[in-house]
Amino acid sequence: MDEKRILEAKKNYHAYLSEYLLKKVPFDQNIFEKFQENAIESLTVANELFESRMSYLWTIVVSYYAMFYIASAYIYRKGFKAQHKIVHKVINDTLIILAKDELEKRFLEEYEEEKEKALTLAENMLDSFEHERTKRSTFQYEMTKELKESKARTSLERAKDFVNMFRELIQ
Repeated sequence: MDEKRILEAKKNYHAYLSEYLLKKVPFDQNIFEKFQENAIESLTVANELFESRMSYLWTIVVSYYAMFYIASAYIYRKGFKAQHKIVHKVINDTLIILAKDELEKRFLEEYEEEKEKALTLAENMLDSFEHERTKRSTFQYEMTKELKESKARTSLERAKDFVNMFRELIQ
Protein backbone atom coordinates (compact mmCIF):
# COMPACT_ATOMS: atom_id res chain seq x y z
CA MET A 1 0.00 0.00 0.00
CA ASP A 2 1.59 3.24 -1.06
CA GLU A 3 1.94 6.33 1.10
CA LYS A 4 -0.43 8.28 -1.15
CA ARG A 5 -3.24 5.79 -0.43
CA ILE A 6 -2.56 5.94 3.31
CA LEU A 7 -2.67 9.74 3.29
CA GLU A 8 -5.93 9.65 1.31
CA ALA A 9 -7.44 7.25 3.85
CA LYS A 10 -6.33 9.49 6.72
CA LYS A 11 -7.87 12.55 5.08
CA ASN A 12 -11.10 10.68 4.38
CA TYR A 13 -11.19 9.27 7.92
CA HIS A 14 -11.14 12.76 9.42
CA ALA A 15 -13.76 13.93 6.94
CA TYR A 16 -16.02 10.97 7.80
CA LEU A 17 -15.80 11.87 11.48
CA SER A 18 -16.63 15.53 10.86
CA GLU A 19 -19.49 14.66 8.50
CA TYR A 20 -20.85 11.99 10.91
CA LEU A 21 -20.39 9.22 8.36
CA LEU A 22 -18.33 7.55 11.08
CA LYS A 23 -19.43 7.99 14.68
CA LYS A 24 -17.86 7.31 18.04
CA VAL A 25 -20.35 5.01 19.75
CA PRO A 26 -20.73 3.25 23.10
CA PHE A 27 -19.96 -0.46 22.93
CA ASP A 28 -22.89 -2.88 22.66
CA GLN A 29 -21.93 -6.56 22.85
CA ASN A 30 -24.98 -7.56 20.77
CA ILE A 31 -23.95 -5.37 17.84
CA PHE A 32 -20.36 -6.60 18.09
CA GLU A 33 -21.47 -10.24 18.08
CA LYS A 34 -23.87 -9.65 15.17
CA PHE A 35 -21.02 -8.30 13.01
CA GLN A 36 -18.97 -11.40 13.83
CA GLU A 37 -21.90 -13.77 13.20
CA ASN A 38 -22.55 -12.10 9.84
CA ALA A 39 -18.89 -12.53 8.90
CA ILE A 40 -18.86 -16.23 9.75
CA GLU A 41 -22.21 -16.85 8.05
CA SER A 42 -21.03 -15.02 4.93
CA LEU A 43 -17.81 -17.03 4.85
CA THR A 44 -19.75 -20.28 5.24
CA VAL A 45 -22.16 -19.34 2.45
CA ALA A 46 -19.31 -18.25 0.17
CA ASN A 47 -17.57 -21.56 0.73
CA GLU A 48 -20.77 -23.52 0.00
CA LEU A 49 -21.41 -21.50 -3.15
CA PHE A 50 -17.88 -22.17 -4.37
CA GLU A 51 -17.77 -25.86 -3.47
CA SER A 52 -21.13 -26.53 -5.10
CA ARG A 53 -20.14 -24.46 -8.14
CA MET A 54 -23.53 -22.82 -7.81
CA SER A 55 -22.27 -19.28 -8.45
CA TYR A 56 -18.76 -17.90 -8.71
CA LEU A 57 -20.22 -14.40 -8.90
CA TRP A 58 -21.92 -14.80 -5.53
CA THR A 59 -18.86 -16.53 -4.07
CA ILE A 60 -16.96 -13.29 -4.66
CA VAL A 61 -19.77 -11.06 -3.44
CA VAL A 62 -20.37 -13.04 -0.26
CA SER A 63 -16.61 -13.46 0.38
CA TYR A 64 -16.30 -9.69 0.25
CA TYR A 65 -19.17 -9.34 2.71
CA ALA A 66 -17.44 -11.71 5.14
CA MET A 67 -14.48 -9.33 5.05
CA PHE A 68 -16.74 -6.29 5.33
CA TYR A 69 -18.52 -7.61 8.42
CA ILE A 70 -15.37 -8.61 10.28
CA ALA A 71 -13.81 -5.23 9.39
CA SER A 72 -16.95 -3.58 10.78
CA ALA A 73 -16.59 -5.65 13.98
CA TYR A 74 -12.96 -4.59 14.31
CA ILE A 75 -13.82 -0.92 13.84
CA TYR A 76 -16.74 -1.25 16.24
CA ARG A 77 -14.43 -2.80 18.86
CA LYS A 78 -12.30 0.33 18.47
CA GLY A 79 -15.35 2.45 19.35
CA PHE A 80 -16.63 3.51 15.93
CA LYS A 81 -19.58 2.64 13.74
CA ALA A 82 -20.04 3.61 10.09
CA GLN A 83 -23.35 5.18 9.19
CA HIS A 84 -25.38 4.17 6.17
CA LYS A 85 -24.04 6.54 3.51
CA ILE A 86 -21.02 5.22 1.52
CA VAL A 87 -20.52 2.66 4.27
CA HIS A 88 -18.17 0.40 2.29
CA LYS A 89 -15.76 3.24 1.50
CA VAL A 90 -15.95 4.47 5.10
CA ILE A 91 -15.10 1.01 6.44
CA ASN A 92 -12.27 0.62 3.92
CA ASP A 93 -10.54 3.90 4.76
CA THR A 94 -11.16 3.57 8.50
CA LEU A 95 -9.73 0.07 8.52
CA ILE A 96 -6.52 1.35 6.94
CA ILE A 97 -6.17 4.00 9.63
CA LEU A 98 -7.13 1.88 12.65
CA ALA A 99 -5.62 -1.49 11.71
CA LYS A 100 -2.39 -0.85 9.81
CA ASP A 101 -0.11 -0.44 12.84
CA GLU A 102 -1.73 -3.30 14.74
CA LEU A 103 -1.45 -5.66 11.78
CA GLU A 104 2.17 -4.72 11.21
CA LYS A 105 2.96 -5.29 14.89
CA ARG A 106 1.15 -8.63 14.82
CA PHE A 107 3.03 -9.87 11.78
CA LEU A 108 6.32 -8.55 13.11
CA GLU A 109 5.83 -10.49 16.33
CA GLU A 110 5.04 -13.66 14.39
CA TYR A 111 7.81 -13.22 11.82
CA GLU A 112 10.48 -11.34 13.74
CA GLU A 113 13.28 -12.65 11.54
CA GLU A 114 11.43 -11.69 8.37
CA LYS A 115 10.43 -8.09 9.07
CA GLU A 116 10.10 -6.99 5.45
CA LYS A 117 7.77 -9.91 4.76
CA ALA A 118 5.73 -9.00 7.84
CA LEU A 119 5.24 -5.41 6.72
CA THR A 120 4.22 -6.62 3.29
CA LEU A 121 1.74 -9.12 4.77
CA ALA A 122 0.09 -6.38 6.85
CA GLU A 123 -0.32 -4.13 3.84
CA ASN A 124 -1.52 -7.02 1.68
CA MET A 125 -4.21 -7.82 4.25
CA LEU A 126 -5.52 -4.25 3.99
CA ASP A 127 -5.08 -4.18 0.22
CA SER A 128 -7.08 -7.39 -0.10
CA PHE A 129 -10.15 -5.73 1.44
CA GLU A 130 -9.90 -2.78 -0.93
CA HIS A 131 -9.24 -5.08 -3.89
CA GLU A 132 -12.22 -7.30 -3.10
CA ARG A 133 -14.51 -4.27 -2.77
CA THR A 134 -13.49 -3.19 -6.28
CA LYS A 135 -13.50 -6.71 -7.74
CA ARG A 136 -17.03 -7.35 -6.51
CA SER A 137 -18.28 -4.54 -8.73
CA THR A 138 -16.16 -5.52 -11.74
CA PHE A 139 -17.09 -9.18 -11.44
CA GLN A 140 -20.79 -8.46 -11.17
CA TYR A 141 -20.90 -6.41 -14.35
CA GLU A 142 -17.84 -6.88 -16.57
CA MET A 143 -15.92 -10.16 -16.21
CA THR A 144 -15.91 -13.06 -18.67
CA LYS A 145 -17.00 -16.52 -17.56
CA GLU A 146 -13.55 -18.07 -18.02
CA LEU A 147 -12.04 -16.01 -15.20
CA LYS A 148 -14.84 -16.48 -12.70
CA GLU A 149 -13.79 -19.73 -10.99
CA SER A 150 -10.21 -18.59 -10.48
CA LYS A 151 -11.27 -15.19 -9.19
CA ALA A 152 -13.88 -16.76 -6.92
CA ARG A 153 -11.27 -19.11 -5.40
CA THR A 154 -8.93 -16.18 -4.76
CA SER A 155 -11.71 -14.14 -3.16
CA LEU A 156 -12.74 -16.98 -0.91
CA GLU A 157 -9.16 -17.62 0.26
CA ARG A 158 -8.57 -13.93 0.89
CA ALA A 159 -11.81 -13.72 2.86
CA LYS A 160 -10.85 -16.74 4.97
CA ASP A 161 -7.45 -15.26 5.79
CA PHE A 162 -8.89 -11.81 6.44
CA VAL A 163 -11.71 -13.02 8.69
CA ASN A 164 -9.38 -15.29 10.67
CA MET A 165 -6.83 -12.54 11.22
CA PHE A 166 -9.36 -9.96 12.34
CA ARG A 167 -11.17 -12.44 14.58
CA GLU A 168 -7.85 -12.93 16.36
CA LEU A 169 -7.29 -9.18 16.62
CA ILE A 170 -10.70 -8.46 18.16
CA GLN A 171 -10.56 -11.22 20.77
